[in-house]
Amino acid sequence: MGKILDGKALANLLGENLKKKVKNLKAEGITPHFCVINIGDDPASKIYVRTKKRRAEKMGIIQDIYQMPADTKQQEALDLIDKLNANPNINGVMVQLPAPEQIDADELLERIDPNKDVDGLTPANIGRLWMEDHFIEPATAEGIIALLKHYEIPLKGKDVVVIGRSNIVGKPLAALMLEQNATVTIAHSETTNLAELTKRADIIVSATGEALLVKADMVKDGAVVVDVGINHLNGKLVGDVDFDAVKEKASYITPVPGGVGPLTVQFLMEAVVKLTRRQNGRK
Repeated sequence: MGKILDGKALANLLGENLKKKVKNLKAEGITPHFCVINIGDDPASKIYVRTKKRRAEKMGIIQDIYQMPADTKQQEALDLIDKLNANPNINGVMVQLPAPEQIDADELLERIDPNKDVDGLTPANIGRLWMEDHFIEPATAEGIIALLKHYEIPLKGKDVVVIGRSNIVGKPLAALMLEQNATVTIAHSETTNLAELTKRADIIVSATGEALLVKADMVKDGAVVVDVGINHLNGKLVGDVDFDAVKEKASYITPVPGGVGPLTVQFLMEAVVKLTRRQNGRK
């Protein structure tokens, strides 16, 4: 039976260390301060924004929420980003996704100052990620790497299959895995031989949002399985992985909830502090 990769425990451990960093910054008159722009009334987004705010308060970080109506025009959102970019007291800016259909989210992300890019999703920072010259990384991808390292799971030379090609998780995770000298395959909704790929993988990461996609017969004995999915199925929260069956074959596996989710929120906080330190000449 697979050992549990406890993301919640690691997030709490990292949180204690981050609190100390924030306390030291405050002693120098510097308080990390970031802003979240949320456009519209998506229920999941509102919950996530509140979760981030609670975590920020716990870390001693100031988080402002700019809640904009669902009919917000593109230029209004761009003007707000320009205003936050120009404010020297704001260390980080992020746009909560998804945005309403009239909003071009890519243009909003491109407008964020790369030096204030909490999510690591501006074109400049994505480019730096693939060039292995980055100072900020998308939180979920960075959290997964940190979790595997914490449990001393080697990545060098390992066969990794990432299911999902989003700009938020799949692609940046592939870049970070390559940086660790893993051999990476990115699978997605159009992949025709998914089980053939996953059956030979040492590490499987699923980030599709398709409930119970990864079955036990798709996983080789001793594989490490990381589940990024959060899905509601029959009133229950489940991941992309058929947890009960797959845990019998995996050497390590993340639960849902309590696996990757807490690390995503924690690494957003880590990013805010990292950007704050960088803007104030600290390494």
